[in-house]
Amino acid sequence: MKLAALQAVLSERFPSAVPQPVIAPPEMVSSGVTAVDALTGGLPRGSLIEICGARCSGRTSLLLAMLAAAGSRGEVCALVDGRDSFDPQSAHAAGVDLTRLLWVRCKNIEQAFRCAEWLLLGGGFGLVALDLGEIPPQAVRRVPLNVWFRFRRAVEHTPVIFTVLEQHPHAATCASLVLELCADNPRWVVANSEQTLPHASLFAGKQVHTEVVRARFGAVVKPPSRKEEFPATRH
Repeated sequence: MKLAALQAVLSERFPSAVPQPVIAPPEMVSSGVTAVDALTGGLPRGSLIEICGARCSGRTSLLLAMLAAAGSRGEVCALVDGRDSFDPQSAHAAGVDLTRLLWVRCKNIEQAFRCAEWLLLGGGFGLVALDLGEIPPQAVRRVPLNVWFRFRRAVEHTPVIFTVLEQHPHAATCASLVLELCADNPRWVVANSEQTLPHASLFAGKQVHTEVVRARFGAVVKPPSRKEEFPATRH
């Protein structure tokens, strides 16, 4: 019997007899959104993070805040755009330093996963984001679980934060943090300017609700609801 298998058997039968390895907690950094940091304790480095929600749920606003925060720390980021839907102007308006962002434009899920794995294995990034938000959940669901395990192993023991945007979570236990977002109805204000059309209304933002579905590290500071709110980025 191999040593690892023997230790596993002994650990199960005699927990006190086998010393358990001490796992140091990861470094936690800001997401760029104070309410989310208060809820999660920050974002763990060397981990896979899932941000889930329907279209217009605020997931892109949170991603842009994360990219802006990473850029302000002097880090270089990479965005693997699964459906070529990234808007650089909106990102710039949200504070993202585009000179520190590598934008990889993909046409399908196969390209997106392949590029994300290459970037993680290559290293050098503070944050790597894989945007699958516009890809049908049925296609993401067909991705084998071993792919997510490869992602987790690639990012472990590195300073990288690997973030995946999806409509629903799919990485199972490979994800160290899973956030689910939903948004209230948008708020509108009546325009009061000579440059706008009469009776025009302007988008004034909307409130985003964030819930922690899974958190392996850090602490949720407001149980039991585990929800916080932050305003969606206006762009």
